[in-house]
Amino acid sequence: MILVTGAAGKTGQAVIQALVQRGETVRALVYREAHVATVQSLGLADVVYGDMQQAEVWRQAMLGVQALYLICPNMYPHEFELARLATGTARDFGVSRFVYHSVLHPQTETMPHHWQKLRVEELLFETGLNFTILQPAAYMQNILGSWPGIAGEGVYRVPYPVETKLSLVDLADVAEVAARVLVEPGHDYAIYELAGPTSPSQTEVAALLSEVLGRTVTPERVSPAAWRREAEQARLGEYQIETLLKMFRYYEQYHFLGNANVLRWLLGREPTDLKRFFQRVKDK
Repeated sequence: MILVTGAAGKTGQAVIQALVQRGETVRALVYREAHVATVQSLGLADVVYGDMQQAEVWRQAMLGVQALYLICPNMYPHEFELARLATGTARDFGVSRFVYHSVLHPQTETMPHHWQKLRVEELLFETGLNFTILQPAAYMQNILGSWPGIAGEGVYRVPYPVETKLSLVDLADVAEVAARVLVEPGHDYAIYELAGPTSPSQTEVAALLSEVLGRTVTPERVSPAAWRREAEQARLGEYQIETLLKMFRYYEQYHFLGNANVLRWLLGREPTDLKRFFQRVKDK
């Protein structure tokens, strides 16, 4: 039995789909009862719901589990405390594989959600658990949040300079790797950076969009003030807004660059590139 937490989110759903395709027995842990149907639609009957800050929820979810894929809520200020509950319960229940969904470059203290994950990684070293840590780059799927402007207006809007270079990775590739390290031997105590084969500027992203869509797509920077207004209108929390603005400032100063060699080795094939991803989205 494999437990996937944060199962109703896009990462959790992708990992579950990859495991189900392999014929694995999976249990999902979701936050709200309203999320149960979402993961059941992926072919799961075994779903637990509840607040991951509650020890009893972890005890219920961990019964009969041999492997755990820990996905914490996005930009969650208490990730360390949540992970301490998860690792403690995993030890108590004799979980033999603990895979943690971290982030590329968790060492960056100026991005609080990265720094939180570094503390969790350190915690794992001290638990005695058989762990694997995955550190994915930003998802190619994140660009889909701008799709209405891209497809409708021919404008690709980003909250940092269009010259900013970002390593991107296809979530489907990440999910495939997650399934492999959960069930295949040879990944004990490993830390794997997962980045795609290129690190394009936002101008280059727009050029690829133009090529695939057959129309001109222009990159455009959204100012921090304008982005904040949109985030507030979308009812994003203040902690999340501030955390993301710090991330955008970091990107502006230093870019966000990774290497595809580890992902290529884990997949046993070439990772998905951005042009192929856009073509897949267009063909859906």
